[in-house]
Amino acid sequence: MGLGDAQRIVIVGMAGAGKTTLGQRLAQLTAIPHTELDGLFWGPDWEPRLPAFHDDVRRVAAGERWITDGNYSTVRDILWPRAQLVVWLNLPFTTIFRRVLLRTVQRSFKGTQLWQGNRESWRRAFFSRESLLWWVIKHRARYQRQFSELRASGKFAGLAWIELKTPEEVEQFVAICR
Repeated sequence: MGLGDAQRIVIVGMAGAGKTTLGQRLAQLTAIPHTELDGLFWGPDWEPRLPAFHDDVRRVAAGERWITDGNYSTVRDILWPRAQLVVWLNLPFTTIFRRVLLRTVQRSFKGTQLWQGNRESWRRAFFSRESLLWWVIKHRARYQRQFSELRASGKFAGLAWIELKTPEEVEQFVAICR
């Protein structure tokens, strides 16, 4: 259940599932370049970088070796036909929500700089429609359904899938990839 010969890997899952962390770990183990799609998507002041985002993703996808993490459906038809493996982090809601809550509190408290100088704020995190916590609650079932359907659809028939359902399975997967 490791990477096998895969050199182009897409990591998907809800916010807080550990996509970026896994991508960084796999990149470190394999020397395959890692790209965090959030870093390409977000411009200053949380403004989406369109159409530059699509151009940047095309450049990544044109490479022979890459690991990406993120769920941007607008670039799925760019990345997935070139990918060899999808790693779906389908972790329990309680795990994801706890992680997002902890990460949001830490980032808001510390003023951690994210992409293009953006920072999470208490107001944005807890008292706005852009709250990631609210987003996780609202969209979890939709993402599970969407990835299940994509996997079963055959649209990306040559693409191998690995679904990891617990943090322990993620650790076992990383251990196998060493």
